[in-house]
Amino acid sequence: MTKGFMQFSLAAAGSVAVLSASLTFAADVKLPDTLTWTAYDLGSSGYNQSVAIGKAVMDAYGTTLRVVPAKNDVSRLAPVRRGQVQFANSGSDVFYAVEGVFGYADPDWGPQPLRMVSSAGSDNCLAMGTAADANIRTPADLKGKRVAWVRGAPSLQTNVTAFMAFGGVTWNDVEKVEMPGFGPAWQALMNGQVDAMSAFTTGGIVEQAAASPRGLFWLPLPFDDKAGWDRLNKVAPHFNKTKAIQGAAGVSKEHPLPCAGFPYPILVAYPDQKADLVYNMTKAISAQVPNFAKAEPTAGGWADDHQTMEWVLPFHEGAIKFWQEKGRWNAEAQARTDTLLKRQQILADAWADLKKKGDAAVKAEWMKVRAAALTKAGMEPVWTE
Repeated sequence: MTKGFMQFSLAAAGSVAVLSASLTFAADVKLPDTLTWTAYDLGSSGYNQSVAIGKAVMDAYGTTLRVVPAKNDVSRLAPVRRGQVQFANSGSDVFYAVEGVFGYADPDWGPQPLRMVSSAGSDNCLAMGTAADANIRTPADLKGKRVAWVRGAPSLQTNVTAFMAFGGVTWNDVEKVEMPGFGPAWQALMNGQVDAMSAFTTGGIVEQAAASPRGLFWLPLPFDDKAGWDRLNKVAPHFNKTKAIQGAAGVSKEHPLPCAGFPYPILVAYPDQKADLVYNMTKAISAQVPNFAKAEPTAGGWADDHQTMEWVLPFHEGAIKFWQEKGRWNAEAQARTDTLLKRQQILADAWADLKKKGDAAVKAEWMKVRAAALTKAGMEPVWTE
């Protein structure tokens, strides 16, 4: 045997071994031929990451993962609730959904028993983006400016409200400009209809804004401004201090941005989703991170070591099984999920009792009934009105 033929044989054998291992692993993940997720609008970081994950899942397992963009929070969850879609790749709106507040305080909704599957914790963060030519340099400078308000999107509304609160600004101090969706709100910033809108620092649409004639400037949230953070957390208690080192408009390791953080995107399902499907979906995402992160830089946050195991949503039993296998689940995570499940049950019981009185009673009394039920159980209501 010649040296060249031996090298070829060894290389071929190595390729076969890698292919064999790949096929074995692919066979180990059992997904249906077609799956569907809902996600944020076209151009958002959440949508781009969902598409990148879908491509990797198709390449590895032959499963078509359809991504349906939704303009607001309610439209993202509605088809999942109806059982038409298996998963929602969402943002902080899931916090409001499980709490039954804002748009979910409606008689047609109420507190939702959502379960966490997986999430991304990336090097970007949530911030208030402003048109650079509007000369807004601090949250306090938002006074008198045109600020976007996305209809039917309590998470986006709360994000913006919280950033304004950091600077002591309320909706009475600004010109509220109503928008039909996240994408249109950012288009409005670019074309001069609004001056400020919240977003994650990465994503196609904020890159467009940075390259537009108006430019883009992110409002910093200094960590030493205790009063500002206290005002922000009163509106959005699920926000944490973080520094972005990745983003449009010059956000980098050399120029970090002090801002707000929480997992994003957050893949969720309802508790009646089959545990086996949730387990395999979680497994597929974990396995494919190296592949889809190449297509969408911020998607690297889906890696196992970036997972947030103790947030504001309990985990789905199928996801827990996978995270146990990966060694990412511990007693603290289980205790947190148990506490959150208890909280969800308290809210569900309070909602069911009030619904018996009719929709008018729900509209008039829910927030007070909700706060009373949580307080009685020794839990913080967070919102009381």
